[in-house]
Amino acid sequence: MIAKKYDGRNLRLGRVLARNSAYTRYYVTYSSGSLTISGILNVPRTPGRHPALVLNHGYIDPAIYTNGRGLMREQDYLARRGYVVLHTDYRGHAQSSDDPRADVNLRLGYTEDAINAVLALRPLPSVDPNRIGMLGRSMGGGVTYNALVAQPGLVKAAVVFAPVSADAADNFNRWIRNDRPIAATILRTYGEPARNPAFWRNVSAINFFDRVTDPVLIHHGESDSTCPITWSREALAALKAAGKTATMYTYPGEEHAFGPAWPTSMARTVTFLKQHGV
Repeated sequence: MIAKKYDGRNLRLGRVLARNSAYTRYYVTYSSGSLTISGILNVPRTPGRHPALVLNHGYIDPAIYTNGRGLMREQDYLARRGYVVLHTDYRGHAQSSDDPRADVNLRLGYTEDAINAVLALRPLPSVDPNRIGMLGRSMGGGVTYNALVAQPGLVKAAVVFAPVSADAADNFNRWIRNDRPIAATILRTYGEPARNPAFWRNVSAINFFDRVTDPVLIHHGESDSTCPITWSREALAALKAAGKTATMYTYPGEEHAFGPAWPTSMARTVTFLKQHGV
């Protein structure tokens, strides 16, 4: 992914999905390599160019996923605060092109779609191309970590909520190992983490945090039973050890989805983005 050339382009506004006093919501598509990726775009109704954010959603079964699903609260909140918001559907989701090898490839294609989303946003008349950030939740937090190490300087700042581990073996062991037959195919292709550590190390963002150039904000609930908070503490420590600008807020009693502390986390998110030019 580091060596790959990215050419996100052809962001096309389709039908209007909704309109309110703050923003207009569009169905959109853009190109990610040879694939077409669908998504939604919230565009503030105020004139001129705006800061923009690419949103990377967490895992939702593609069989039930629908256009723009996930991060709905964040989509609305951020658009109402003046951000152009592009929420990608990822390959194989909603109206996006299918990628039959997405799971075998450890969903790294989702990272390609997120990187290309940023590139596709830049030419939009409503977007300030120098003020683009990225926000990811859960699996989308892992997508965000991957994007930061694959393409340093792609965005001005990044925020992750309750992210998965930055170590691919952790995620495989927690969610995929018992999912037959995909786990068997992955192990047959790449080998066990203990027997082929070089491969698993090379698909883990945490081992490349020295490449990160963008400030990172991490939010994690202390009662998260889906993504252990230890994963975020390890990511923070690795970023700090590499001399990177990284901040983490923890929330006592908060589970994976965030409840009472969500407004506080979002206010902190906007403050952080503005501090770093987004």
